[in-house]
Amino acid sequence: MSKPSKLSRFATLTTVAALTLGALGTAGAAPAAAGGAPTVSTAFTLPGAKVFPEGIATDARTGAVYVGSYADGSVYRARPGARTAEVFLPAGRDGRRTANGLRVDAARHRLWVTDSTAGVSVYDTRSGARLAHFEVPGEGPRFVNDLTLTPDGTAYLTDSVRAVVYRVSPAELRTGSGPLTVAHDLSGHLAPSPAGSFALNGIVSDPAGRYLLTVDMTAGELHRVDLRTGAIGRVALSGGDLKAADGLDLAAGGVLRVAQNLPNTLTRWQLSADGTRARLVRSVTDASLQIPTTLAHTPGRTLVVRSQFDRDGGPMNPTAGAPTTFTVAAVRGL
Repeated sequence: MSKPSKLSRFATLTTVAALTLGALGTAGAAPAAAGGAPTVSTAFTLPGAKVFPEGIATDARTGAVYVGSYADGSVYRARPGARTAEVFLPAGRDGRRTANGLRVDAARHRLWVTDSTAGVSVYDTRSGARLAHFEVPGEGPRFVNDLTLTPDGTAYLTDSVRAVVYRVSPAELRTGSGPLTVAHDLSGHLAPSPAGSFALNGIVSDPAGRYLLTVDMTAGELHRVDLRTGAIGRVALSGGDLKAADGLDLAAGGVLRVAQNLPNTLTRWQLSADGTRARLVRSVTDASLQIPTTLAHTPGRTLVVRSQFDRDGGPMNPTAGAPTTFTVAAVRGL
C-alpha cells in the first residue's frame, strides 16, 4: 500500500480538530482543587524551527526525557537539568516519518516510538540502535497513535482510525519484526462519530497490569479493557468528559492526568480502585499550553508537550510561515 503524504495526514488531523472543537462546548469543568493554582513554565527547548512535537516519555532510571516530532519523526532527548534537548534519533532514520507515541521501558533500556502509518520501532536508549520493528497489517487507512507498556514488557498501541488496540508481546519482540497483532477491537463499543474523525488516542495501563484505559477523543469517553478476561467497558465519568483528550498519564493511587489539546486544558481524575469510575478533581485551562498533546508526570511537576499544531506549517495550518520556537512545559500543582 502506498503511504499517504505528510500533507494528507495533516489534512486529516485538521478535519478531526475542527470536529472536536465544535463539540467542546459540552465539556464539563471542575473548579481547581485546594492547594493553590497550578503554574506553567518552560522546562526545556527543542532544537529546530519545524518540530511540531507530539509524544513524550521519561526514563525513570536516568531521568532523561524523550520527545517525538509529528512533522518529521525526529526524537529528541533532554538530559536531567538541560535547558535544550538534543537530537537522539534523526528525522527519517529507519524510514520513520512521524514520532507520535513514546514510552520508555527503563529496566530493559528500550524506547518505543510509533509512526502513524508504519507501526512501531524499539530502540536501545544507550546506543540509539533499532532493536525491533512491527508494521500495521493489511491495506487501507490507519493511524498508529499512542502506546503503553505493562509490567511484563508487553506493549499495547492504539489505532485512531481502525479503533483497535494492537499488542506486541515479549515473545514477539524477541523475533525482531513482524505484523502488529490486533489484541482488542473496540469498534463495536464506541459511540458513533462523524466520518473522518479519530477515535482511540491515549492509552495507559494500571501499575499491576490488570487493565488498560484508552480514550475516545471525539466522543469524550474513556474505555477500560480487562487484560485477564478481554472484557471491554466504558468508565463512568463524573464532573466532566474527555472530548479532545490526547495523551494520558496514570500514576500511583489511581491519579489519571489528561491533556485535552484544542481547549488548552489539562485535567486530573481520580479513578476507583478497579478503574471502572473516574471523578474529575482539577481542570486547568491556559493558553500558554499551546495545544498540549500529551504529558508525563514526574515527581514535583508534569511535563507537557506544547505542539503548536495551529502555527504556520503545522498539521492544522500547513501554509509555510516563520520559524517557531518549540518547548516542553513544566506544570506544577496539577
